[in-house]
Amino acid sequence: MRLGYCSITWGGVVGHPTGVTSVKDLFYLTHGDMRRAVTDIAAAGYEGVEMFDGNLVDFADRPQELTDLLDGAGVQLVSVYAGANFIYPDILPDELHRIRRSAELAASFGAERLVVGGGARRAAGTTADDYARLAESLDLVADIAESHGLAASYHPHVSTIVESPDELDRLLPNTRIGFCPDVAHLAAGGGDAATVIRTYGDRISHVHLKDLRRDPFAFLPLGQGELDLPGIVAAIRDSGYDSWLMVELDEYDGDPRAAAELSRDHLRDLLAV
Repeated sequence: MRLGYCSITWGGVVGHPTGVTSVKDLFYLTHGDMRRAVTDIAAAGYEGVEMFDGNLVDFADRPQELTDLLDGAGVQLVSVYAGANFIYPDILPDELHRIRRSAELAASFGAERLVVGGGARRAAGTTADDYARLAESLDLVADIAESHGLAASYHPHVSTIVESPDELDRLLPNTRIGFCPDVAHLAAGGGDAATVIRTYGDRISHVHLKDLRRDPFAFLPLGQGELDLPGIVAAIRDSGYDSWLMVELDEYDGDPRAAAELSRDHLRDLLAV
């Protein structure tokens, strides 16, 4: 397996401000220096990087700058993360417009994969139809990704309608999109990540790894929290998945590169067993 790292740690995640009034422009964005992020990720010993779609949009008018950055650091843009509400029919065309733009940019920079999260929780409560709409929307995302030569996967996420194992069970059998287990989000949603991975092992097409502390809640570098990472890695291996492992850390109270190095050392130890 090859090791990659997500650029989110260098600035966290925000939504593009124009998205408040223009849904088609509501890209995710890491509000940090991508040059530093890519350079640090390479220096920490990773071969690949995952970025938000909004960070690619920033380079859309100067693509050679990002290409030179990646080539100079010796890392590959493996995957691009995007997301949407996916359950509101009126805005879905604009959301898919954004997904299409994300896929187009991802492919232009040589990425292999498009990762999406989403599935809004309504103020009035989630309905059964919301899962059906989400499943149908994710099939359309898969179509869009494939039309650009990308493999698409769905990432369960806290605050969406797919947090818990039961909610995941309501979705995955009804859509053909691949599965991206984020082991800390699965645990935060009340699941056992290794069990979920074994249940849906044949659907895995991408992986996000980070650690978790439940009280007080925090995502942490690998080996710094409570997750059974040896059991999780064993479940990934047993599933037959043998590709990129993307380490992700949303925020870190310290140097992002140091966090990346902590996770690298722990993951290398796990993979050596």
